[in-house]
This record gives sequence, structure tokens and C-alpha cells, in this order.
Amino acid sequence: MTSNLKVLQVIPKLGYGGAETGCYDLAHYLPENNCKSFIVTSGGELLKYVDKKKVKLIRLPVHSKNPLLMILNSIILICIILIFNISIVHARSRAPAWSCLLATKITGRKFVTTFHGTYNFKGKFKKFYNSVMVRSNLIIAGSNFIFSHIKDNYSEFIDIKKKLLVIFRGINVDYFDPSTKLEIEEKKLLQKWDIKDNKKIILLPGRLTGWKGQELFLESINLVNIKLGYEAFYVVILGNDQGRNLYKKKLIELTEKYRMTKQVKFIDHCNDMALAYKVSDIIISASIEPEAFGRVAVEAQSMQKLIIASNIGGSNETIDDEKTGLLFKSGDAKSLCDKIIQGFTLDESTLKIMGNEGRKNIIKKFNVEKMCFSTYSEYKKLFN
Repeated sequence: MTSNLKVLQVIPKLGYGGAETGCYDLAHYLPENNCKSFIVTSGGELLKYVDKKKVKLIRLPVHSKNPLLMILNSIILICIILIFNISIVHARSRAPAWSCLLATKITGRKFVTTFHGTYNFKGKFKKFYNSVMVRSNLIIAGSNFIFSHIKDNYSEFIDIKKKLLVIFRGINVDYFDPSTKLEIEEKKLLQKWDIKDNKKIILLPGRLTGWKGQELFLESINLVNIKLGYEAFYVVILGNDQGRNLYKKKLIELTEKYRMTKQVKFIDHCNDMALAYKVSDIIISASIEPEAFGRVAVEAQSMQKLIIASNIGGSNETIDDEKTGLLFKSGDAKSLCDKIIQGFTLDESTLKIMGNEGRKNIIKKFNVEKMCFSTYSEYKKLFN
């Protein structure tokens, strides 16, 4: 009977990242389908939004990589599993996955893991540490790119009895819907960003870190400026430096070098990402290393905005080049420059068609309902 199904998700922190929002969305989907839902986490910004009537929240330091704490977490998880009669334990990160592995082995419960990214390794120890993510009864890859990464690097740890499959990460297409945003909200956000005129806006969302490609992006903007004229448009780099002060300083120095200080806005945070997309004209994902999924590309398409992304990793799966967005050669500032200029020269009719196709693409393949339904279906197969 599926009504007896009780699922415990374990995640280090419940923040605004892709793994975290996926955990949050699934946790609220399960009770709607007669399934008890539990989350174990150390904290995070999304905690205040969890519906405590639907989801049981338990705080544990599962973010810690301290071996003693990981063992202690295992013991507490065993108690939680037995007290609440948990059916399935679903780990979404490596450190808590080790605690979950031990707890499920001792209690005889089903164990599920989700690979949300590609875990790199240089030595045997790191590879062994990462391998916990394939030691479950069900291994979920968030994209075909991640699926290939698992097969190529961790096959030696995967038992033939274990199931490995792809369930695409999903987003809330009702939230990322351009029709829900009001003009007065747009004006307030632009005012907050100190953008006063009607120039076009290029938005680069994502935390400030080298592999996200902010340096390459600024180099490409300089090339665009040389061709189109300086300050013909605004640039918004939206993301927190997360303590990487030197990197942000380097980016600011680049804007000074290229005389773009008035043109480029550095914004730490935005409470309404859908609104940030809505006020922008072109969205960029400039990662110089493969994105495991590429949430920005998916959210931008859902908002019917032109997305320009590097042609590596998950973007190849989420974007239909020239139909729902544009792909540029990874690591190539000139290629990105050319695509931005192409984006500026597209007529309104073409942009509208691409926007409509983009949203249809996301609703069909990458919506949160589909992700939750697919995951729940796999839970039922494990439980029955």
C-alpha cells in the first residue's frame, strides 16, 4: 500500500540551490499523494517556507564532514528511521549519504541517492568518498551529462542489482511565468538596480566563482562595446561572492580596465529571480566548466527570454540551439560576443517565437511536477 510510504530526505542545507529546491518541492509533493514526508537538514534559508503541517523537519549537523559527527548522525538517523518507521531514505549529498548508508544498512531500509553534479576527484581516496552516491538501491542522475559521468567514473562501484536512471531536475513553471509579473514590480527592481533609462539589459546570474565565467563574460562585453559603442546597454552580474573578495575585486578591476564601470552593475542578491529575468533582455550562462544541469538556462526559457549559454554540459540538453536559445563555443569570448550581437539583431517576431518555444520546451521536459511524479513513481517501485 503506497499510503504507508514514508520518505526521509537528507540534505546538508536547505538553501536556494538546485538540489535544495528539488528537495523542498518533492517534500511538499509527497503529502499530496498520501505519502508522509520528512527532511533532515542543518538549516538554510528555505526552512522558513516549509509547511510544517505537511513536512516533518528535523535539524541535524548533516553538513559536516567530520567523521565523528557523521557516525553520530548515523546513530540519530537510525533512531529517526525506527521511531517514524521510515520506508525510504533519500540522500542528496556525499557527507550525509555516508551517514544514511550506515543507517539504512542497519535498519534494512531502502536507500536512494541523487547525483546533482559531477564530483571531481584526483586521487583514489576522493573517488572512494564520492562513491557513496552510487552505493544506494536507486541512483538518480539529474541529467544525461551526469548519467554519463557516473557510468564513466563509478561503474566499478555499481552493483548490477542497483538501478541507475535519469530524472531531469525540474523548476516551478508557475513561478517562472512572465505573465505573473506586474509592471510596477519591474519598475521598482530597475530603480533598485539604479537603471533609469530604456536601454537593453544583459543579465548574468550565478555565484561569483571562476568557473562560472564572469571574466570571460566581461571580455566578451568589451568586444561587443567595441562593435556597438560603449554604454549602448546595461550589464547586470547577479550573484554573491560568498567570501571570494579577491575574485570580485578582480572583476571590478576588469570593468575599470575596459571603462565599463557605469555600464556594469554588480548585484549581490535578488529575492525574486523570475522578476530579474523579466526585466532583462538577454540572459547569459558563461560557464567555462560543464554545468551538470544548468538551471539558469531552464529558468530563462521558462520566462520566454533569450538565453545564450556555453555549449558544454547540461546546456546541450536543455537548449535547442537556434530554436529555444543560442549556444556559443565554451571559453571563447569572441564566440560569446558574436552571439550577443546576434541576439541584439533578432527582430521581435523571432524573439517571440523563440520565447514561446523555450517555455514549451521547459513545460514538457523540465517542470517540477514531472520531476516529482517520476521520483515518487520510483519510490513506489522500490517500496512495493
